[in-house]
Amino acid sequence: MTYAAALHSVANCRPRGWPDDLKQEPQEHMAKVFVIANQKGGVGKTTTTVNLAAGLAAQDQRVLLVDLDPQGNASMGSGIDKQALEHSVYQVLVGLASVPQARQKSETGRYDVLPANRELAGAEVELVELDQRERRLKQAIDEVDDEYDFVLIDCPPSLSLLTLNGLCAAHGVIVPMQCEYFALEGLSDLVNTIKQVHTNLNRELKVIGLLRVMFDPRVTLQQQVSAQLESHFGDKVFKTLIPRNVRLAEAPSYGMPGVAFDPSSKGAKAYLDFGAEMIARVRQLG
Repeated sequence: MTYAAALHSVANCRPRGWPDDLKQEPQEHMAKVFVIANQKGGVGKTTTTVNLAAGLAAQDQRVLLVDLDPQGNASMGSGIDKQALEHSVYQVLVGLASVPQARQKSETGRYDVLPANRELAGAEVELVELDQRERRLKQAIDEVDDEYDFVLIDCPPSLSLLTLNGLCAAHGVIVPMQCEYFALEGLSDLVNTIKQVHTNLNRELKVIGLLRVMFDPRVTLQQQVSAQLESHFGDKVFKTLIPRNVRLAEAPSYGMPGVAFDPSSKGAKAYLDFGAEMIARVRQLG
């Protein structure tokens, strides 16, 4: 498949809501729920979720981060000890705990976390037997909806019942992607998945935008791919570019978001800019 063909493939599988019918009727305050998703691994989903949460919190937004990955990396990157959890998102999904009982505070990030650990892997099996199995997370979030401005969901890099719970709970999807050819093939798969969920399970689900991450302006190919994405998808591509940055990579080992670990780094500044862009975009959607 050529690069042009890959772009054409993505364009042809756009779900409704991308890009034309984003406006919604005004409604009472409710948290905006976004899934950070990409079926391709290693594209910075967790880094984006953690640092966007911290970037929004730094701008006085009330944020809940939901870790739906059994590896629990978003929990650890927020300073949560996943080995010492009394309750986690697993208990919330199977009905043994509520969000207020399970959530923890990221002291460095200044946002709440619904954490995960290896127990969550067992939820895949248990959820199959439960009623409304794909809507368990949505039902739990609805109970604390008025306590937050943003709910950000970090999903595993696979289409599973966990990912499906995230997509059914969300108003929109933020897609982090690298500016390289193979990333487009992953994007095509993801958009097809979103289209199916939009049609069958969640009519509110929309692609909010593409976030270019791990960007290195010295690489000519990345510049070309970035420009072509902007040309092809227009305002569906976020203006903010997240650079490849060592400080962002170091931060999780200290249990901190990069935004808090080194606020002066280029990566931290970029995520703060992205937080501001998200706030502005949500106001446009509202």
